[in-house]
Amino acid sequence: MDLATVGIWSLAFTHGDRAEARDAAAELEELGYGAIWLGGSPGGNPSGDLVTSAEVLAATNQVTVATGCVSIWERSPDRLAATYHALPQQQRNRLLVGLGVSHADFVGRYRQPYHTLRSYLDALDAVTPPLPSTARIIGAHGPQMTRLAAAKSTGVHPYLVDPAHTAWARSMLGDGPILAVEQTVIPHTSAQAARAKARTMLAPYLKLRNYRSTWLRGGFATEDLAFGGSDRLIDALFAWGKPAEIAARLTEHHQAGADHVAIQVVTDAPGTFARQAWRDLAPDLFTT
Repeated sequence: MDLATVGIWSLAFTHGDRAEARDAAAELEELGYGAIWLGGSPGGNPSGDLVTSAEVLAATNQVTVATGCVSIWERSPDRLAATYHALPQQQRNRLLVGLGVSHADFVGRYRQPYHTLRSYLDALDAVTPPLPSTARIIGAHGPQMTRLAAAKSTGVHPYLVDPAHTAWARSMLGDGPILAVEQTVIPHTSAQAARAKARTMLAPYLKLRNYRSTWLRGGFATEDLAFGGSDRLIDALFAWGKPAEIAARLTEHHQAGADHVAIQVVTDAPGTFARQAWRDLAPDLFTT
């Protein structure tokens, strides 16, 4: 699966207007982005609807379309595989199915996430026809999930992490598995304004045990997670500033071992397509 080095991660493709989603996808491909990630949000509708994927795939010619991520609690393995195989072969060749265990806060039957995910992936292998491991990627952050992803999928898709985590993930994965990192971006040059916007976006994630564990394991202190997040945490997780400064953060991830970085531009509403920001960033990301 060719993700290229940089893509766009956006809630708008699963929360916004369908017609604009198709038009925006076509423009992203023209701008040079190598992948379009159909984002979901904590506690929202199951993300990565493969019907939406089919529409975005039909609107583009070469770009990879990825889901970020389908909750394993919301879709049975046989149903997911059947929906995948209902797509034309040419579309399946460009579709990467992101899978995740979500969070106990949103799933009433949440239990043994590692073992449940492992069983889910085994079921995807066993169904006829299977959803191939090369067409799936795992939203993993911890060591057990990362090792499982390396063994049973094409790689991992960490969310809300810094370049230090990227280096750690690459050391866990070794050579071969894809490391596709989400990088949240605020194209604002004022530190005060950018950090305020970042804290608004980060607020629901600070309550989630999975993310808190990831950040604490990565060297942040409990104090960094209090009061909306310390400046240290905010500046590590969010890239803000001019396009060249944001591009430099992406370079840090690549140098740390990322194969691909998916940019999420923070917007005021999940259905908003950050099209002007995507256009403004492109010249600093794609040089001829």
